[in-house]
Amino acid sequence: MASDLHIHTTFSDGRYTPEVVVHMAKEAGLHYMAITDHDTVDGIAALYEKGLYPCKSIHIIPGIEFSAHHPTYEIHILGYNIDIYYGELVERLNDVREARWARFAEMVEKIQALGYQLTEAEVMKVAGSSKSISRSHIARVLVKKGYFETVRQAFDEILAKGRPAYVPHYRLSIEEITELIRSAGGTPVLAHPKLIGDEELVKKLAGSGMFDGLEVFYPRNDAEDTKRYLALAEQYGLMVSGGSDFHGFPTRYPQELGVFTIDDIWAEKFYRPTKKIG
Repeated sequence: MASDLHIHTTFSDGRYTPEVVVHMAKEAGLHYMAITDHDTVDGIAALYEKGLYPCKSIHIIPGIEFSAHHPTYEIHILGYNIDIYYGELVERLNDVREARWARFAEMVEKIQALGYQLTEAEVMKVAGSSKSISRSHIARVLVKKGYFETVRQAFDEILAKGRPAYVPHYRLSIEEITELIRSAGGTPVLAHPKLIGDEELVKKLAGSGMFDGLEVFYPRNDAEDTKRYLALAEQYGLMVSGGSDFHGFPTRYPQELGVFTIDDIWAEKFYRPTKKIG
């Protein structure tokens, strides 16, 4: 059977609610799945509080995707099997959330100064239930209003690091994130290493001892990338992870769950059926 350990919901920048995502995963025949919203565990909490997690018909792994501070590169870190009610985790995520709101307001001001007609209310409407407002939400509004053809174009022209509307935001360091994940009982994994854009840095991080796993399987990897990261994981004794990075939007591959998956042999190593919540 197949699995997917990298999925986003409406609680960050995904299109579908956690409930719908779980239903879609079941329909796709997934055996293991991980919800890994950006800088929040609210999606997993919502499932738990509605009695939908744990789930007998599919193995759900509680996760998160952190954005780490780095002076040059975008580095993301996945955390699997975290205690979503662990006190320090909740406190640090509140800090990150508050900083995101301040950053959001500043970015909207910059975008308006560039001549684009955009309001905070328009972005918040698109964000829906998400408390983790991101550049993706802003980009989707700009595309909807006809300023750009795609979200990627909006990023490339004004929203990406170094572009005119970019605003740096508060991020925990790589060391802080990996330690926080472990303190919350979880497994820290270096996400989509190819997207970092510096293979020497990837090798350094993989061998740093800060990570327990590496996201080897990813939609934007070609066969050579996958082979290289498998070898890197083996070299440093790292667990092998992978997933679709599913957001559910028609302009972003994959558009459906189950299109990009990994074998259960990799996913089952991350699953802890006796994991206690709270």
